Amino acid sequence: MAKQKQQEIGFATAAIHVGSEPDSLTGAVGPAIVPTSTYAQDELGKPRQGYEYARVTNPTRDRLQECLAALEGGITSRVFASGMAAVTALCTMMKRGDHLVCTNNVYGGVPRLFNQILVNYDLEFSYVDTSNAGLVEKAIRKNTRYVYVETPTNPLMTISDLEAIAKICRRKGVELIVDNTFMSPYFQRPLEFGAHMVLHSTTKFLNGHSDGLGGVIVCSTKEQADKLAFIQKTAGAIMSPFECWLVLRGVKTLAVRMEQHNRNGMKVAQFLSGHRKVKRVFYPGLPDHAQYDLAKRQMGGYGSMITFETGSLANAKKLLKRVGAVCTLAESLGGVETLISHPASMTHAAIGEKGRKEIGLTDGMVRISVGIEDVEDIIADLDQALNAI
Repeated sequence: MAKQKQQEIGFATAAIHVGSEPDSLTGAVGPAIVPTSTYAQDELGKPRQGYEYARVTNPTRDRLQECLAALEGGITSRVFASGMAAVTALCTMMKRGDHLVCTNNVYGGVPRLFNQILVNYDLEFSYVDTSNAGLVEKAIRKNTRYVYVETPTNPLMTISDLEAIAKICRRKGVELIVDNTFMSPYFQRPLEFGAHMVLHSTTKFLNGHSDGLGGVIVCSTKEQADKLAFIQKTAGAIMSPFECWLVLRGVKTLAVRMEQHNRNGMKVAQFLSGHRKVKRVFYPGLPDHAQYDLAKRQMGGYGSMITFETGSLANAKKLLKRVGAVCTLAESLGGVETLISHPASMTHAAIGEKGRKEIGLTDGMVRISVGIEDVEDIIADLDQALNAI
């Protein structure tokens, strides 16, 4: 469904082999973890293969950066200690007085960073419904440096037209940054629609096993890559070798995991949409989704992220108290296990009641990251919990 460039090798092949080539010395098929803080030099000013200090470069990190760039179709990538560290690194490329236009219902940690920390450094931020490309164009100013789009959004699953926004950004001389965490490069590759950089929390689907923390920015130009490498070196919020190895290991099964996430997600969404205790379901794979046609054009699948309305905080609490046989009440998403959460008090607590009301996020909404368990077991757990309402 998505508009995709022809690759020399297939996606699953790239996920398994790019950056994970057998070790040149031993032939080991599994990439080695290089947990060193520094490197021996043969003589002054001549480090071996360019490796001097682990904050600057690391072989395991290099492998991961090569792999993730290949999956998104970028020239290279830069990985960081967390998704928010990646967002922070992006913003350190802004200068005093620069302006950023942001999707208005992104993950709550992003506006928390923008509004409570970065505004103190004379950076400016404004928020619009980026599902309306016209609003994006109106929000761009002379001092706008970036347009930051999350699509689908967390947690309302609103979709933005990346090709339309990219055309606006290029005409205005502004760079488009896309958070592609919910879809992964398997189902959506924003660079192919004209985005300039792509961001992920690698903690989520790329890692896939809820056991590692990280973030990545995939670059389309050498200038971006060089600036971000300098930020890695200077600010130091890098991903550790062990975390890099975890993502390399996890991404090898990304294709098969995303297929199962997608199958399960659709079945759970259909179940929820037909349940008498559910008021509304937010899932781009359902024909009643406002951007269903756009989703079919822009995405190769609909993923496993679903938000649904229970009607009240009391109902949400009853539901969340009863789940647990399969669905785990926890923050985060994208793991092989099904995770369920309450956005208003968890991921979006930081934006406050007024902020949640402005974007239409209610206290009765529940978000589910559908895992790859047997879908009948996921549905049974949700059904018994919903019947407690």
